Amino acid sequence: MNPEQLIEYAREARKNAFAPYSRFKVGAALRAANGKLYAGCNIENATYGLTVCAERVALWKAISEGERAFTQIAVVSASRRPASPCGACRQLLWEFCGDIEVVLANRRAHREVHRLADLLPHPFDRRLLW
Repeated sequence: MNPEQLIEYAREARKNAFAPYSRFKVGAALRAANGKLYAGCNIENATYGLTVCAERVALWKAISEGERAFTQIAVVSASRRPASPCGACRQLLWEFCGDIEVVLANRRAHREVHRLADLLPHPFDRRLLW
């Protein structure tokens, strides 16, 4: 799938980021299997521990609207190299999305495309609970 639309959706979401402490704004866009897009931005809190990443905001929006199958996520930041999802986001993406395509981009033209399994090579999931 062409990631350009997804990247642009994530870039737009990044504009809504609430990052007064770190000033590190991130946008994410998650594509459901039916093609619908869900955007999210990071939302910080003074305690930092209650901060929510853009990837999780997009995922929670999609899940709360009944989506259960996903194909791709884009994450956009202003860093020199595109920023990869944090460990918590990788874990949740794995659990809810499986081995989806992860597109990382910055505000310039730099882009990387990965499989989630490459970013989280030994995930903890329900297979380990049985």
